[in-house]
Amino acid sequence: MRERFKRKMQTSGVFRQLLAGPYIVWMVAFIVIPLLLIAYYGFTVKTDDGLRFSLSNLTLIANPINLKALGLSLELSLISTIICLILAYPIALMLRNRNVGSDSFVIMIFMLPMWMNFLLRTIAWQNILEKTGVINSLLSVFGIKPLNLINTSGAIVFGMVYNFLPFMILPIYNVLVKIDQNVINAARDLGANAFQTFIKVILPLSVPGMISGITMVFVPSLTTFVISSILGGSKIVLIGNVIEQQFKFLGNWNAGSGLSLVLMIFILISMALVSIYDKDDVKGF
Repeated sequence: MRERFKRKMQTSGVFRQLLAGPYIVWMVAFIVIPLLLIAYYGFTVKTDDGLRFSLSNLTLIANPINLKALGLSLELSLISTIICLILAYPIALMLRNRNVGSDSFVIMIFMLPMWMNFLLRTIAWQNILEKTGVINSLLSVFGIKPLNLINTSGAIVFGMVYNFLPFMILPIYNVLVKIDQNVINAARDLGANAFQTFIKVILPLSVPGMISGITMVFVPSLTTFVISSILGGSKIVLIGNVIEQQFKFLGNWNAGSGLSLVLMIFILISMALVSIYDKDDVKGF
């Protein structure tokens, strides 16, 4: 009996390894190899004798233009993440209190924009925000002068919030919906009011969802270049635009890879800080 059980477990283990094979191949082909190429180009420079090892590509971030672009990217990403968190938490809490299922029509409404092409969504808002767009056309009907909405930092933040808000709502909702109602009822029975129950019970238990949402919004906001190109125009340059220009227009893969590695360091630092806060918060709770 034991030998049969061992054989069965060994067979199931081999079967799991076979199932994991395609994912491992995909991960190596589209994650590991591209990262190795970025590291290769980032730590090398072109010379008459060929490529040689150098850290000069990483030091390009100290250029005042690149440093300004990085600072603006961090600022707008942080603002967008905070706005998404402020908007997403009440929505997720409302969906949880109304016992909305994950397959309901309301959840599908939040998911619907994600089914549309990212570029098309952004271009649509460009047409809405421009000087002759929908908003200014409506304002002109009431005799209000056109507003300068497009090619501004506000337009970029708006585009980030619009595109990445679902990535904040869904993780928070998935955590809130798993909170046992008996835990909330127990807090009420012990004399806690609605506010105390939220602060002492619901909010601490929802921290993992908030952490996931913050990560899923901050990282793409920091690395984006499409939103800033379309809604910010050439007036506002983020670090993603600088990297894009190095690859597409200047053809300098080494400089672009070096700046990408620096940006990756900032992303890893932010994720590490967020994860540390998450662990400390759970221990405190």
